[in-house]
Amino acid sequence: MSDPKYGDPIEEPTPVETASVDDAVASAHAGLADAEAVSREVAVDEPVSHDAPAADAATTHIDAPTRAESTHGSSYADDPVDEAYVPGAYSSSDAETVAVAEPVVPVVPVVAPAPAPQPIFVQAPEPPRLRGNRGAAGAIGLLAAVVFGVLYLGAALALKAVSGEVTGANVGTAALAAVQSWWLWVPVVVFFIGFWLLGAIINRGRWGHWVIFGLLVGVVAYLGHLLGQLFQAPFWTLTARQGADLVHDQLLAPLAIVAFVLGRELTIWFGAWVAARGKRITEINDEAQREYERTLEAGPRLHQS
Repeated sequence: MSDPKYGDPIEEPTPVETASVDDAVASAHAGLADAEAVSREVAVDEPVSHDAPAADAATTHIDAPTRAESTHGSSYADDPVDEAYVPGAYSSSDAETVAVAEPVVPVVPVVAPAPAPQPIFVQAPEPPRLRGNRGAAGAIGLLAAVVFGVLYLGAALALKAVSGEVTGANVGTAALAAVQSWWLWVPVVVFFIGFWLLGAIINRGRWGHWVIFGLLVGVVAYLGHLLGQLFQAPFWTLTARQGADLVHDQLLAPLAIVAFVLGRELTIWFGAWVAARGKRITEINDEAQREYERTLEAGPRLHQS
């Protein structure tokens, strides 16, 4: 039969054809019901995992019969059409028994970072403290002043003995009176100050410095003699004219010359003692400085107990 064209009448299906279609539909529904019952029994006996394909569950799904588009006079198929197998497809009954597995998140152990190395502070060695010789010069100068006083007193008693003022009978009394007088102690104190100041300036210097500059201490001792005579007067009871005459009389006095010579010579010989000690102090300081430089060159070291 040729296909109908637009405008041509279409023949309606007969009652016999309609009855055959209804039978096919009923047969298809019955087949679907049987298939669902079988699939439920299989699902109860053997649960289906996610990894198993749908075909392993032995379930089938039958689609409804499709109407074939045919030419005029065609009919529906009498037999039901089986559904094509689709991998991974599940029926409605499978959804009730299949458990959804949660994704497994790998546990990564947390490793604590290694502690950063702590800085180690090493105290730098302190430079050596240089030792001086000024204290020793003062102590030696004190001893030199005592010697100066004894010699100065002996020279004064000797000069008075030459002039007849001191004899063997009154030498003790004259010596005791001199110890209590200004004319003896003022030159001694001035000599000590001059010696110690020179020692503070020279410090660890050589003996040649004491030989050269000892002349200054002799001059200081000479001035100390003149000052002692003014204190002995005493000068606060004298007029300016009387004070000038007293100083003028003592400028070339024998005891003034003795003070200058004693100051000069004692400074040289006791200065040699100070210089010898200063030389030893210098060697000690040099060795300490060399040890300090060797320590710096070696660098810091960690001492383990």
